[in-house]
Amino acid sequence: MEVIFHEQQDGALCAQHCLNVLLQGPYFTAVDLAAIAQQLDETERQHMAEGGTDSSEYARFVAEPSHNMDDSGFFSIQVLEKALEVMKLELMPYDSKAGQAARDDPRSQQAFICNLEAHWLTIRKIGQQWFNLNSLLTGPELLSDTHLSMFLAQLKADGQ
Repeated sequence: MEVIFHEQQDGALCAQHCLNVLLQGPYFTAVDLAAIAQQLDETERQHMAEGGTDSSEYARFVAEPSHNMDDSGFFSIQVLEKALEVMKLELMPYDSKAGQAARDDPRSQQAFICNLEAHWLTIRKIGQQWFNLNSLLTGPELLSDTHLSMFLAQLKADGQ
């Protein structure tokens, strides 16, 4: 069996750990993700400014903290999506039309990025086996094909 890269939780940097275990290496740091979040914030600010910088909506928007990251180290799905674009990978929302194949047969996919109670985690196929690579675990957890479907269904139910 090949060596499985796993990172344990450090602070609230679950997005960083989630991406790194997905990619199976230390590809992203908190600084990298913060830079992506700041770029997204700037793009959003520019879009808001198009409606006029004198508006109360613009003033309220620039006064709010970032929606892409917070002081604890949490990063938004948009940050994860942009980070994966750098690696030429695409996120597909599980509940979207494009995600139908994943819902019909999760085993046909390569990985799942999940969020439960503001915690990012990765479920990934390595070789022919599935693993829960959650950074809150001490190491990778093997999932059978049957358990994969049940695990995803339970995550979805718990996230409702």
